[in-house]
This record gives sequence, C-alpha cells and structure tokens, in this order.
Amino acid sequence: MPQRRTAIKALRQNRVRHLHNLDIATDLKKTTKKFLALIKDKNTAEAQSALKLIYKKLDKAAKRNLMHDNTAARRKARFSRLVNSIS
Repeated sequence: MPQRRTAIKALRQNRVRHLHNLDIATDLKKTTKKFLALIKDKNTAEAQSALKLIYKKLDKAAKRNLMHDNTAARRKARFSRLVNSIS
C-alpha cells in the first residue's frame, strides 16, 4: 500500500481509469460479437447499423489507448469488407 498522499491518489485514479477502460473494452467485445452474428445470419440492414456502432466503439478504444490506432483502422476495414461481402 502506498504511503504518500500523492501515491494514494495515483492508486485511486488508476483504479477508476482501469474500471472505465475495462467497460469500454467489454462493450467493444460484446458489440463485435453481435455484429459477427448478424454477418453470419446475413442480415444486411442490421449489420450496417451495427457497423456504425462498431466504428464508434473502435474509435473510442483507440482514443483511450486500449488499442493502437492502426489496429482500430484495420478492424474497421475488415468489418466493412464483411458487410460489403454479404450485400
């Protein structure tokens, strides 16, 4: 356990940030799973609306440094290719 006030505060901030980042990451995973299920069912209209949501979540994750910017861009490109392949 940290002894100094600044270290205690830093620990508290790290916990809060960790939980917030964890929420963003789990939300992204859930959204991705739903999107891939829609692709598998070949549901084009819903997949396109889910694609917009995935873009938003990927951008948020990249902004929070949960993933690299290029990783987010690569996934966005792959997901858009998937939508185009079923339509």
